[in-house]
Amino acid sequence: MTAAQDLGLPLFILGRESDTHSERGVDCPGSLPPASDPALVERARAAKAALGDRLFVLGHHYQRDEVIQFADVTGDSFKLAREAAARPTADYVVFCGVHFMAESADILTADHQQVVLPDLAAGCSMADMATFDQVEEAWEELEDAGIADDVIPITYMNSSADIKAFVGRRGGAVCTSSNARRALEWAFSQGSKVLFLPDQHLGRNTAVLSMGLSLDDCVVYNPHRPGGGLTRDRLRDATMILWRGHCSVHGRFSRQCVDDVRQRIPGVNVLVHPECRHEVVVAADHVGSTEYIIKKIEEAEPGSAWAVGTELNLVQRLANAHPDKTITFLDRTVCYCSTMNRIDLPHLVWSLESLARGEVVNRIQVDADTAHWAKVALDRMLALP
Repeated sequence: MTAAQDLGLPLFILGRESDTHSERGVDCPGSLPPASDPALVERARAAKAALGDRLFVLGHHYQRDEVIQFADVTGDSFKLAREAAARPTADYVVFCGVHFMAESADILTADHQQVVLPDLAAGCSMADMATFDQVEEAWEELEDAGIADDVIPITYMNSSADIKAFVGRRGGAVCTSSNARRALEWAFSQGSKVLFLPDQHLGRNTAVLSMGLSLDDCVVYNPHRPGGGLTRDRLRDATMILWRGHCSVHGRFSRQCVDDVRQRIPGVNVLVHPECRHEVVVAADHVGSTEYIIKKIEEAEPGSAWAVGTELNLVQRLANAHPDKTITFLDRTVCYCSTMNRIDLPHLVWSLESLARGEVVNRIQVDADTAHWAKVALDRMLALP
């Protein structure tokens, strides 16, 4: 009997059946199959050895194991970008993550360093929910409402370089899930309102649960509706203007997931990421960033039980690393991050072997003006008390 069956979990926790609540267009493959070419691992090792110190491989926590084994450093997006900047001897930075992460690495690294994304299709659905033109149009709405001068824009790290630059030009800053409260406290010392991009859940959870604002203080700006779907009076009355964006993985956890797992596993600790919906965060026992989740599991008592609401690759990795604890996935059907998983072993091998031949493929370059203003926003975050 498998651990899932022993806990009374349905088999489609591993994607073996369909679920009517699953996100359309996203495949849930269950346990990922091994690479089709058994020589790929050796080829990756050989190419990496040939490049030596000229190469620095970054692996985000949500990457699959076949890729993460070749990472020189693992971490969340901002940690990895800073690690790359701290390795100026590396000519090539291969970022096993998604597009906005590679952009941040390019912004923070030296001019001679070249950042490579093994698959250019590895984007981020959340980052894609806020385009530059949409945000410019939203700002015009704030100007027309007469409140733009009172608004400080804050963008989550999970946003494009264009959006980070937009925020930098308008006196705002970047934040991570770890320092969102400090970023908001700083923003409210600069103005009376915040435009929070692009993840509504992180913005709402931080404002309400960490800073004491009410749900009524928050409005959601929908870029697909005229005026964001808000009246001018509603915009003027709001303290937090939340962009209508979300993570396609974290946004699918529900309160029902929490209730179900508590019934299945008595005494379970529910541990979730702040990108989850407000109802989930309120019902959870512990809430924090990816690094917080990892640390919490590492420090947990042997024999304790944990239901973790974050990306499945990481949850499985934590479960394998801590067999003395019961670690399960919070939901029955939420998938791996479909875009993060585009970075697979074949793409990694192709990029490494190309670099070993002296051919730079899939280089990520941010233009100088965008990079300048994005770095202004990043530097404001780094200067937070």
